[in-house]
Amino acid sequence: MSPAFAVLLVFAGCCSNVVFLELLVRDFPGCGNIVTFAQFAFIALEGFIFETNFGRKKPAIPIRNYVIMVTMFFTVSVINNYALNFNIAMPLHMIFRSGSLIANMILGIIILKKRYTLSKYISIVLVSVGIFICTIMSAKQVNVEKGATEDESVYAFMRWLLGIAMLTFALLMSARMGIFQETLYKKYGKHSKEALFYNHCLPLPGFLLLSTNIYNHCLLFNESARVEVPVIGHAVPVMWLYLLMNVITQYVCIRGVFILTTECASLTVTLVVTLRKFLSLIISIWYFQNPFTMWHWFGTAVVFLGTLLYTEVWTSVSATPKTEKPKKTD
Repeated sequence: MSPAFAVLLVFAGCCSNVVFLELLVRDFPGCGNIVTFAQFAFIALEGFIFETNFGRKKPAIPIRNYVIMVTMFFTVSVINNYALNFNIAMPLHMIFRSGSLIANMILGIIILKKRYTLSKYISIVLVSVGIFICTIMSAKQVNVEKGATEDESVYAFMRWLLGIAMLTFALLMSARMGIFQETLYKKYGKHSKEALFYNHCLPLPGFLLLSTNIYNHCLLFNESARVEVPVIGHAVPVMWLYLLMNVITQYVCIRGVFILTTECASLTVTLVVTLRKFLSLIISIWYFQNPFTMWHWFGTAVVFLGTLLYTEVWTSVSATPKTEKPKKTD
């Protein structure tokens, strides 16, 4: 499969996925659990059929290791989606999750005893400053939008702080999961499709703990406005349609990234994913008219600058012509 097609899948799938997620949370901010469950169930079903051959293929990595990884993955996924119920705007949500480099470096130093170059430390400072600026500006907007009374303003701000704490915890947990996954791959080899299946299949019983919330949102989705679907010729609740499209685009996004990692160099993958995040942010601000000040733009630019500096894009790009230049023959 060509790299160009993989890039198309990443941009089309991931960007449209953000759109459908925002369409869901704008009407029902607490629908994160049902969204996460639907995504997990769909990817688990696809993996059960095509990866494990209906359960007949044995895993290359022992199940006990997957149980540990899955516990972390389930926690991160649920918390990230549920944080949207705590006055967290979608642009801030995307910017905050771009700070994974900070968590990866901190835990890499503590757990793996890694040491980094000066440029990487500078890049982490830039990412931290950018996220801090965006967070502070968003905090001011929470008070403005919800400040009808002093009590309501305090309550809204405390909920927002709880949402920030949830995103911070999920960021650190995600980095810890990445380190654990790295050690597994070194020991057993890379099995990305297998890991994708077990990471989405094994947590499914855990959604029983969230069944009441999921059921309540099923009822709320049923009561949403109905739209005519040309293919089937029937009207369906629009929220179920949004959820279906969110699940499909999430799968397209994941598959695109998977193909990209197998077909392209890590530099290309980093550039594509970074540009995709930036485009998703632009779409969220423009299409949904989310509040975004000049300080937000400045903070966002600093975050992406730090990300590109961390991945040494400038060095790699400038070195490419030199390494690929053919030698002259007499």
